[in-house]
Amino acid sequence: MSVRVAAIDCGTNAIRLLIADVDGDKLVDVCRRMEIVRLGEGVDRTGMLAPAAIERTRKALLGYAAEIAELGVTRVRMCATSASRDASNAQDFRDMVRGVLGVDPEVITGAQEAQLSFDGAVRGLDAEGPYLVYDLGGGSTEFVTGTSTVEQAISMDIGCVRMTERHLHSDPPTAAELAKATADIVEAVDTALAAVSGRSAKTLVGLAGTVTTVAALAHDLEVYDSARIHHSRVDTATVARVTDELLAMTVAERLALPVMHPGRADVIGAGALIMKIISERSGHDFVIASEHDILDGMAFGLA
Repeated sequence: MSVRVAAIDCGTNAIRLLIADVDGDKLVDVCRRMEIVRLGEGVDRTGMLAPAAIERTRKALLGYAAEIAELGVTRVRMCATSASRDASNAQDFRDMVRGVLGVDPEVITGAQEAQLSFDGAVRGLDAEGPYLVYDLGGGSTEFVTGTSTVEQAISMDIGCVRMTERHLHSDPPTAAELAKATADIVEAVDTALAAVSGRSAKTLVGLAGTVTTVAALAHDLEVYDSARIHHSRVDTATVARVTDELLAMTVAERLALPVMHPGRADVIGAGALIMKIISERSGHDFVIASEHDILDGMAFGLA
Protein backbone atom coordinates (compact mmCIF):
# COMPACT_ATOMS: atom_id res chain seq x y z
CA MET A 1 0.00 0.00 0.00
CA SER A 2 1.50 3.33 -1.02
CA VAL A 3 1.92 6.25 1.34
CA ARG A 4 2.02 9.88 0.19
CA VAL A 5 4.90 11.66 1.90
CA ALA A 6 6.63 15.02 1.71
CA ALA A 7 10.36 15.50 2.22
CA ILE A 8 11.95 18.95 2.47
CA ASP A 9 15.69 19.47 2.36
CA CYS A 10 16.91 22.90 3.41
CA GLY A 11 20.58 23.39 2.67
CA THR A 12 22.96 26.31 2.54
CA ASN A 13 21.90 27.40 -0.95
CA ALA A 14 18.56 25.80 -1.85
CA ILE A 15 15.38 24.51 -0.28
CA ARG A 16 13.84 21.56 -2.08
CA LEU A 17 10.55 19.68 -1.84
CA LEU A 18 9.68 16.13 -2.89
CA ILE A 19 6.13 14.86 -2.65
CA ALA A 20 5.99 11.19 -3.57
CA ASP A 21 3.93 8.02 -3.29
CA VAL A 22 6.10 5.33 -1.73
CA ASP A 23 5.32 1.62 -1.71
CA GLY A 24 8.17 -0.53 -0.40
CA ASP A 25 11.18 0.08 -2.66
CA LYS A 26 9.10 1.90 -5.28
CA LEU A 27 8.90 5.70 -5.29
CA VAL A 28 6.70 7.65 -7.70
CA ASP A 29 7.20 11.42 -7.91
CA VAL A 30 4.13 13.58 -7.45
CA CYS A 31 6.00 16.88 -7.25
CA ARG A 32 9.59 18.13 -7.06
CA ARG A 33 10.36 21.78 -6.44
CA MET A 34 13.49 23.78 -5.74
CA GLU A 35 14.06 27.40 -4.82
CA ILE A 36 17.36 29.17 -4.19
CA VAL A 37 17.05 30.96 -0.85
CA ARG A 38 20.76 31.14 0.12
CA LEU A 39 19.98 30.42 3.79
CA GLY A 40 23.69 30.15 4.54
CA GLU A 41 24.61 33.54 3.10
CA GLY A 42 27.45 34.95 5.20
CA VAL A 43 27.42 32.13 7.77
CA ASP A 44 31.07 31.25 7.13
CA ARG A 45 32.02 34.86 8.00
CA THR A 46 29.50 35.84 10.71
CA GLY A 47 28.49 32.53 12.30
CA MET A 48 24.83 33.63 12.09
CA LEU A 49 21.87 33.18 9.76
CA ALA A 50 20.98 36.54 8.24
CA PRO A 51 17.40 37.70 9.00
CA ALA A 52 16.86 38.34 5.29
CA ALA A 53 17.93 34.75 4.52
CA ILE A 54 15.50 33.35 7.10
CA GLU A 55 12.74 35.48 5.55
CA ARG A 56 13.51 34.20 2.04
CA THR A 57 13.32 30.67 3.37
CA ARG A 58 10.03 31.39 5.15
CA LYS A 59 8.41 32.62 1.93
CA ALA A 60 9.50 29.51 0.03
CA LEU A 61 8.29 27.29 2.85
CA LEU A 62 4.85 28.92 2.80
CA GLY A 63 4.46 27.81 -0.81
CA TYR A 64 5.60 24.30 0.01
CA ALA A 65 3.19 24.07 2.96
CA ALA A 66 0.28 25.03 0.71
CA GLU A 67 1.24 22.35 -1.82
CA ILE A 68 1.59 19.72 0.90
CA ALA A 69 -1.93 20.50 2.13
CA GLU A 70 -3.42 20.57 -1.37
CA LEU A 71 -1.93 17.21 -2.41
CA GLY A 72 -3.09 15.27 0.64
CA VAL A 73 0.27 14.38 2.17
CA THR A 74 0.04 12.20 5.28
CA ARG A 75 3.65 12.34 6.54
CA VAL A 76 6.09 15.27 6.45
CA ARG A 77 9.78 15.48 7.28
CA MET A 78 12.11 18.44 6.94
CA CYS A 79 15.87 18.21 7.34
CA ALA A 80 18.15 21.21 7.62
CA THR A 81 21.81 20.81 6.88
CA SER A 82 25.07 22.72 6.94
CA ALA A 83 23.97 26.34 7.44
CA SER A 84 21.66 25.60 10.34
CA ARG A 85 24.28 23.42 12.03
CA ASP A 86 26.83 26.24 11.93
CA ALA A 87 24.69 29.21 12.95
CA SER A 88 24.59 30.65 16.47
CA ASN A 89 20.96 31.75 15.96
CA ALA A 90 19.72 28.41 14.60
CA GLN A 91 16.84 28.51 17.12
CA ASP A 92 15.29 31.45 15.22
CA PHE A 93 15.26 29.29 12.12
CA ARG A 94 13.70 26.33 13.94
CA ASP A 95 10.98 28.52 15.42
CA MET A 96 10.15 29.89 11.97
CA VAL A 97 9.86 26.42 10.46
CA ARG A 98 7.60 25.18 13.24
CA GLY A 99 5.33 28.18 12.77
CA VAL A 100 4.99 27.67 9.00
CA LEU A 101 5.12 23.90 8.59
CA GLY A 102 3.80 22.63 11.92
CA VAL A 103 6.75 20.29 12.41
CA ASP A 104 10.23 20.80 13.81
CA PRO A 105 13.10 20.72 11.32
CA GLU A 106 15.65 18.05 12.03
CA VAL A 107 19.03 19.73 12.11
CA ILE A 108 20.86 16.61 11.06
CA THR A 109 24.51 15.76 11.47
CA GLY A 110 26.84 15.25 8.56
CA ALA A 111 26.73 11.48 9.19
CA GLN A 112 22.92 11.43 9.05
CA GLU A 113 22.98 13.55 5.90
CA ALA A 114 25.42 11.10 4.34
CA GLN A 115 23.23 8.09 5.16
CA LEU A 116 20.09 9.66 3.69
CA SER A 117 21.90 10.80 0.54
CA PHE A 118 23.41 7.36 0.05
CA ASP A 119 20.03 5.65 0.47
CA GLY A 120 18.49 7.90 -2.15
CA ALA A 121 21.39 7.70 -4.59
CA VAL A 122 22.07 3.97 -4.86
CA ARG A 123 18.55 2.54 -5.17
CA GLY A 124 18.11 1.43 -8.77
CA LEU A 125 21.72 2.23 -9.68
CA ASP A 126 23.11 -0.19 -12.27
CA ALA A 127 26.83 0.06 -11.57
CA GLU A 128 29.54 -1.88 -9.79
CA GLY A 129 29.98 -1.35 -6.06
CA PRO A 130 31.35 -0.34 -3.73
CA TYR A 131 30.36 3.24 -4.48
CA LEU A 132 31.92 6.53 -3.50
CA VAL A 133 28.96 8.91 -3.28
CA TYR A 134 29.46 12.61 -2.72
CA ASP A 135 26.73 15.17 -2.06
CA LEU A 136 28.07 18.59 -3.04
CA GLY A 137 26.12 21.24 -1.16
CA GLY A 138 26.37 24.94 -0.51
CA GLY A 139 28.20 24.75 2.80
CA SER A 140 29.51 21.20 3.01
CA THR A 141 30.16 18.09 0.97
CA GLU A 142 29.41 14.62 2.28
CA PHE A 143 31.55 11.65 1.19
CA VAL A 144 30.15 8.14 1.63
CA THR A 145 31.37 4.68 0.66
CA GLY A 146 29.42 1.45 0.64
CA THR A 147 27.50 -0.95 -1.57
CA SER A 148 24.06 -1.69 -0.12
CA THR A 149 24.58 0.27 3.09
CA VAL A 150 26.91 3.00 4.31
CA GLU A 151 30.28 1.65 5.40
CA GLN A 152 32.19 4.92 5.94
CA ALA A 153 31.15 8.57 5.82
CA ILE A 154 32.54 12.03 6.51
CA SER A 155 31.29 15.59 6.04
CA MET A 156 33.74 18.32 5.01
CA ASP A 157 33.19 22.08 5.13
CA ILE A 158 33.63 22.67 1.41
CA GLY A 159 30.62 23.75 -0.62
CA CYS A 160 29.86 26.05 -3.54
CA VAL A 161 28.63 28.97 -1.40
CA ARG A 162 31.27 28.62 1.31
CA MET A 163 34.16 28.41 -1.20
CA THR A 164 32.82 31.32 -3.25
CA GLU A 165 32.45 33.54 -0.20
CA ARG A 166 35.83 32.50 1.18
CA HIS A 167 37.95 32.71 -1.98
CA LEU A 168 36.33 33.69 -5.29
CA HIS A 169 35.63 37.42 -4.99
CA SER A 170 36.37 38.59 -8.55
CA ASP A 171 34.16 38.18 -11.61
CA PRO A 172 35.56 36.04 -13.11
CA PRO A 173 37.88 34.79 -10.34
CA THR A 174 41.59 35.58 -10.61
CA ALA A 175 44.36 33.00 -10.84
CA ALA A 176 45.43 33.83 -7.29
CA GLU A 177 41.90 33.31 -5.95
CA LEU A 178 41.62 30.00 -7.78
CA ALA A 179 44.96 28.86 -6.41
CA LYS A 180 43.82 29.50 -2.82
CA ALA A 181 40.46 27.81 -3.40
CA THR A 182 42.14 24.83 -5.04
CA ALA A 183 44.56 24.37 -2.14
CA ASP A 184 41.71 24.54 0.37
CA ILE A 185 39.58 22.04 -1.56
CA VAL A 186 42.43 19.60 -2.27
CA GLU A 187 43.29 19.43 1.42
CA ALA A 188 39.67 18.69 2.37
CA VAL A 189 39.10 16.17 -0.44
CA ASP A 190 42.30 14.26 0.33
CA THR A 191 41.32 14.11 4.01
CA ALA A 192 37.86 12.80 3.08
CA LEU A 193 39.12 10.20 0.58
CA ALA A 194 41.54 8.83 3.16
CA ALA A 195 38.83 8.71 5.84
CA VAL A 196 36.33 6.74 3.72
CA SER A 197 38.75 4.71 1.54
CA GLY A 198 37.34 6.57 -1.44
CA ARG A 199 40.07 5.64 -3.89
CA SER A 200 39.19 1.94 -3.47
CA ALA A 201 35.58 2.41 -4.60
CA LYS A 202 34.64 1.03 -8.02
CA THR A 203 32.12 3.73 -8.99
CA LEU A 204 31.96 7.47 -8.32
CA VAL A 205 28.47 8.98 -7.92
CA GLY A 206 27.81 12.73 -7.61
CA LEU A 207 24.70 14.38 -6.18
CA ALA A 208 23.13 17.84 -6.04
CA GLY A 209 22.69 20.84 -8.30
CA THR A 210 26.33 21.51 -9.15
CA VAL A 211 26.77 17.95 -10.39
CA THR A 212 23.58 17.82 -12.44
CA THR A 213 24.26 21.27 -13.95
CA VAL A 214 27.80 20.28 -14.96
CA ALA A 215 26.35 17.06 -16.44
CA ALA A 216 23.80 19.08 -18.43
CA LEU A 217 26.58 21.29 -19.80
CA ALA A 218 28.77 18.27 -20.55
CA HIS A 219 25.96 16.70 -22.57
CA ASP A 220 25.29 19.97 -24.45
CA LEU A 221 21.63 20.05 -23.42
CA GLU A 222 19.60 22.99 -24.71
CA VAL A 223 17.13 22.64 -21.82
CA TYR A 224 17.53 21.03 -18.43
CA ASP A 225 16.29 17.44 -18.77
CA SER A 226 16.26 15.39 -15.55
CA ALA A 227 15.59 12.12 -17.38
CA ARG A 228 18.69 12.53 -19.56
CA ILE A 229 20.88 13.68 -16.69
CA HIS A 230 19.89 11.01 -14.15
CA HIS A 231 22.50 8.20 -14.08
CA SER A 232 24.37 9.72 -17.05
CA ARG A 233 28.15 9.46 -17.02
CA VAL A 234 30.60 12.34 -17.38
CA ASP A 235 34.27 11.49 -17.83
CA THR A 236 36.87 13.24 -15.70
CA ALA A 237 38.41 15.13 -18.62
CA THR A 238 35.01 16.59 -19.53
CA VAL A 239 34.37 17.62 -15.92
CA ALA A 240 37.70 19.47 -16.02
CA ARG A 241 36.86 21.16 -19.33
CA VAL A 242 33.42 22.35 -18.19
CA THR A 243 34.89 23.57 -14.90
CA ASP A 244 37.60 25.59 -16.63
CA GLU A 245 35.01 27.11 -18.97
CA LEU A 246 32.71 28.10 -16.09
CA LEU A 247 35.56 29.65 -14.09
CA ALA A 248 36.60 31.74 -17.10
CA MET A 249 33.07 33.18 -17.46
CA THR A 250 31.50 36.15 -15.73
CA VAL A 251 28.31 35.59 -13.75
CA ALA A 252 26.39 37.28 -16.58
CA GLU A 253 27.85 34.82 -19.10
CA ARG A 254 26.91 31.86 -16.90
CA LEU A 255 23.37 33.22 -16.58
CA ALA A 256 23.05 33.07 -20.36
CA LEU A 257 23.64 29.30 -20.40
CA PRO A 258 20.28 27.62 -21.13
CA VAL A 259 20.55 24.99 -18.36
CA MET A 260 21.75 27.39 -15.63
CA HIS A 261 19.41 28.10 -12.72
CA PRO A 262 19.65 31.87 -12.02
CA GLY A 263 20.29 31.28 -8.33
CA ARG A 264 23.26 29.04 -9.05
CA ALA A 265 25.21 31.18 -11.53
CA ASP A 266 27.34 33.04 -8.98
CA VAL A 267 28.48 29.89 -7.10
CA ILE A 268 28.63 27.21 -9.82
CA GLY A 269 32.31 27.95 -10.51
CA ALA A 270 33.35 26.97 -7.00
CA GLY A 271 31.02 23.98 -7.07
CA ALA A 272 32.45 22.75 -10.36
CA LEU A 273 35.98 23.19 -9.00
CA ILE A 274 35.10 20.93 -6.04
CA MET A 275 33.61 18.39 -8.47
CA LYS A 276 36.71 18.48 -10.68
CA ILE A 277 39.06 17.98 -7.74
CA ILE A 278 37.02 15.06 -6.38
CA SER A 279 37.09 13.36 -9.80
CA GLU A 280 40.83 13.88 -10.21
CA ARG A 281 41.96 13.10 -6.66
CA SER A 282 39.78 9.98 -6.36
CA GLY A 283 41.30 8.52 -9.53
CA HIS A 284 38.00 7.66 -11.21
CA ASP A 285 37.56 7.84 -14.99
CA PHE A 286 33.98 9.12 -14.79
CA VAL A 287 31.26 10.24 -12.41
CA ILE A 288 27.63 9.13 -12.53
CA ALA A 289 25.27 12.08 -11.97
CA SER A 290 22.22 11.24 -9.87
CA GLU A 291 19.00 13.22 -9.58
CA HIS A 292 18.05 11.07 -6.58
CA ASP A 293 19.59 12.10 -3.31
CA ILE A 294 18.76 13.02 0.28
CA LEU A 295 15.12 13.81 -0.59
CA ASP A 296 14.56 10.29 -1.88
CA GLY A 297 16.28 8.81 1.17
CA MET A 298 14.03 10.88 3.45
CA ALA A 299 10.92 9.81 1.53
CA PHE A 300 11.78 6.10 1.80
CA GLY A 301 12.42 6.59 5.51
CA LEU A 302 9.04 8.25 6.03
CA ALA A 303 7.21 5.34 4.37
